[in-house]
Amino acid sequence: MFYGAVVWDPWLIVAQIVCLQCLYYLTLGVFLAILVGTRVSRMSLVYFFDYSTLTGATITGWCVITAFGLSALAGAVFLLYLVERAKKCLDFSATLYVIHLFICIIYGGWPSSITWWVVNGTCLAMMALLGEYLCIRRELREIPITRYRSMDSCLCLTDQRNSTGKNKSYWEHTMLASLLWGVIGQSS
Repeated sequence: MFYGAVVWDPWLIVAQIVCLQCLYYLTLGVFLAILVGTRVSRMSLVYFFDYSTLTGATITGWCVITAFGLSALAGAVFLLYLVERAKKCLDFSATLYVIHLFICIIYGGWPSSITWWVVNGTCLAMMALLGEYLCIRRELREIPITRYRSMDSCLCLTDQRNSTGKNKSYWEHTMLASLLWGVIGQSS
């Protein structure tokens, strides 16, 4: 994505939200299949959307909580590649969890379990903060400029000393500067 002029593109935003939501549920499904699918006889959407499955009273409940946490961590990586901007991570994370809340309300009613709210609030914070951290690290990386590196290699900037004890690069820079001043002096 090119970050020149800021253009409001609603189709891009909707596409990013849809992709992020789909990747989140795909990842949650994989983690639920690994952690919970081995413990129960039949997997269903109950583990995705019913608030009663998020409980600390059973080992299966802890596996569901772990799957939600791991999906939030994976969601932070998805933010890095889909959203790419640190200042947008909280917006997209909150949107994902608000949509998840609405789906949970449609599927099983209002989540009345405090565990559900704590787990989803913690996952929202983890996803937003880690996503921002990863995006900031990417934004602060040096931009490689190969043209200047090739010029440095042409100037042979080495730390070899000549008989006077000065660096060769010192003499090369001095000669280059005198040539430039000579060309500038002749043109004016």
